[in-house]
Amino acid sequence: MSEDYRRSATGRRRSWYGLKRWVKWFLGLRLPHAVLVQATRFAPSLRASGRLPAPAHLREVIGRVGDRSFVMLRPSACVVAKELYWGNGRRPHAEDAFAVELFGAAARRATVVVDVGAYTGLFTLVGTAVNDTLQAHAFEIVPDVFQALVDNCVRNDVLDRTFLFAEGIGKPDAEMIVPGRSHDSALPSFYSSRLHFETGVHVRFRSLDSIAPELPNDATVAMKVDVEGTEDAVFEYGQGFLEAYHPDILCEVLDGVGDGAAVEKLLSGHGYDSYLVRGGSLQRTDHVQTHPRYRDWFFTVRSPDELASWGVPIRG
Repeated sequence: MSEDYRRSATGRRRSWYGLKRWVKWFLGLRLPHAVLVQATRFAPSLRASGRLPAPAHLREVIGRVGDRSFVMLRPSACVVAKELYWGNGRRPHAEDAFAVELFGAAARRATVVVDVGAYTGLFTLVGTAVNDTLQAHAFEIVPDVFQALVDNCVRNDVLDRTFLFAEGIGKPDAEMIVPGRSHDSALPSFYSSRLHFETGVHVRFRSLDSIAPELPNDATVAMKVDVEGTEDAVFEYGQGFLEAYHPDILCEVLDGVGDGAAVEKLLSGHGYDSYLVRGGSLQRTDHVQTHPRYRDWFFTVRSPDELASWGVPIRG
């Protein structure tokens, strides 16, 4: 039997052997945090990293995409909201900020967003912010993260056009146990069906193909996939969906975890071109190969000229 991730060497190291939550709690207090902010004036790279804690008393932050804005709650707990705090409404890393703008451009031209591995809803909120008639379907497997997703959709008053599911997308009828409540320093953004937990709540998975009957036949779909190395399962059980809608796909493929060759094979039969999302531009490539720095890819059947008409710089 696999070891519970929380007791594994990786899990314990990731939590700084239980100290991380307490260190970040202390640095989030008003006085220590004020000192931390002053320190970033002398070391701007600390602010740019987006890894520092947000102040514990801050209830919400404003995010920006193009000329639109949205709100994310609990920056002291939400990894993405914390980044927006330190980036003054944008994600601090250039490639992450560009990915948000790119997805916003796709969502402006879509009627439906499918957000797989939604976390607390950044891309759902980006889509509904830039497109007032967009319908979003978001999937998140971690219970307290899912609650934060619901809260963010309520705060932005988009609950009437968002469909939120405490489910995973992948192999149909698969199940996993997920901790019912996180005790980490932040809401976990890295859980996937690759991890094993002995106790918690049962969460089920469904196929991407199973979503198709819930969408209009003529839907134009923008899709985001962030499932920590299980994206091949999303596409393996979504071949009918891909053929029916040919969505624009922003997909994370992590170096050392994701299987770029498998993703490439599963998309190749549907006419997709592959672009690595870099800091401010797309790099067209013949093969999906993981990169030590850049983790996001854009898969589309649109022509380079059409993407250029969006104002998207393309290299290669």
